[in-house]
Amino acid sequence: MSAELLINVTPSESRVALIENGILQEIHVERHTKKGLVGNIYRGKVSRVLPGMQAAFVDIGLEKAAFLHASDIVIHNEIAEEVLASHIQKQDIRELVRDGQDIVVQVVKDPIGTKGARLTTDITIPSRYLVFMPSVTHVGVSQRIEEEAERERLKTLVQEFCDENGGFILRTAAEGVGKNELQQDAAFLRRLWDKIQSRMKKRKSNVLYEDLPLARRVLRDFVGTELDRIRIDSKLSFQELFQFTKEYVPEMNEKLEYYTGDRPIFDLYDVENEAQRALERRVDLKSGGYLIIDQTEAMTTIDINTGAFVGHRNLEETIFNTNTEATQAISRQLRLRNLGGMILIDFIDMMEPDHKRRVLHSLEVATSKDRAKINIHGFTALGLIEMTRKRTRESIEHILCGECPVCKGRGTVKTIETICFEIMREIVRVNRAYDADKFVVYASPKVAEALMGEESHMLAELEVFVSKQIKVQTETLYNQDKYDVVMM
Repeated sequence: MSAELLINVTPSESRVALIENGILQEIHVERHTKKGLVGNIYRGKVSRVLPGMQAAFVDIGLEKAAFLHASDIVIHNEIAEEVLASHIQKQDIRELVRDGQDIVVQVVKDPIGTKGARLTTDITIPSRYLVFMPSVTHVGVSQRIEEEAERERLKTLVQEFCDENGGFILRTAAEGVGKNELQQDAAFLRRLWDKIQSRMKKRKSNVLYEDLPLARRVLRDFVGTELDRIRIDSKLSFQELFQFTKEYVPEMNEKLEYYTGDRPIFDLYDVENEAQRALERRVDLKSGGYLIIDQTEAMTTIDINTGAFVGHRNLEETIFNTNTEATQAISRQLRLRNLGGMILIDFIDMMEPDHKRRVLHSLEVATSKDRAKINIHGFTALGLIEMTRKRTRESIEHILCGECPVCKGRGTVKTIETICFEIMREIVRVNRAYDADKFVVYASPKVAEALMGEESHMLAELEVFVSKQIKVQTETLYNQDKYDVVMM
């Protein structure tokens, strides 16, 4: 499988596209004025404790208060200010924090919709091979390092770097790495933690540590991924990434290329158009079937339909083939749109138990390539598949789109006929309440056209009923459901 990263940098935003076998699989966007917060460490103040929810709201200097659950709190013994910590299970939130308390927290989920950022006091700081954890003293190993002998070798090496001031998790990229590289990584992380502790004492800013910018963060997180090349269209960013990879990710250094082509870099592999299609509800399948993807604050729903696909054998076989094809498309769309949280999939009903089993297996295989943690819970009694995908940053839709000013997030607007009937009822109501000589209706072009066209007979009958003249005036700037009834 061929894979490459395309990095597009402008003064206002950075974008990274992962291409596998010539097809866009992931796209990451970071607006420079709205950088993601995940990984950032803050000095916060508890603004409100909620015993019923076993949680607290914490002010970390953002527009919305952030959310801290009791299960995400570790207790710190005071030795000079911060040190050793241990998890307290099932403890009352009121015993862990109090209103007005200063607290050091890390963002684990960005603010999404009406929800504030999700926090933890269990601080972790990642680097190339290791993740430093000030709150523990043990060593953990990534589950993706499967060989037991290698796990033990790495664990033994890193155990030497652990003390009462913190422990480490070995990342997947550490597989096969020697002691010197691990020791350098550990030393770097400890120096970084010392700087963070120094900022804690100075109390100059709420922000104690910010995660890397998008391009560097992606390169750090893609260590261990088989990439053929990494192309960057900004000379300055190329130079910065060259120095970054030279110091921290040397195996990626030779894969970096400064892109100087005539075409915009995201026109390669049709990335721009693919990114636009990732914002649409409907995803067409090659067979003629299609998916409908609806993202809400509570969950994402995916509905599969056969569409124009009628098959060549029988209905059950057609349904099975459509559902199987859909599993591949669903896996790609989850990564491409960065959908997270609870996901409900409504496959076309299958009568054969073997077909259900094979579709479920196909979905598990397709999603196994995803770098985000996924849990698939199988078919429910209603024939739906429930699954979760770890959500940290906002989806591509939430980054690129905002609420519709017309429908206010409902996704629908009232029909022209409905608006016409509302206007007529309003005229009757106003006529009964006030004394007027005539009425003027200001409405959008389409509504005004309907009132003077197919609804004109109703308007004429209304004039007779209220014994007043009714004039219709077109307002080109009005949305479809906006109107005014004015007495004259």
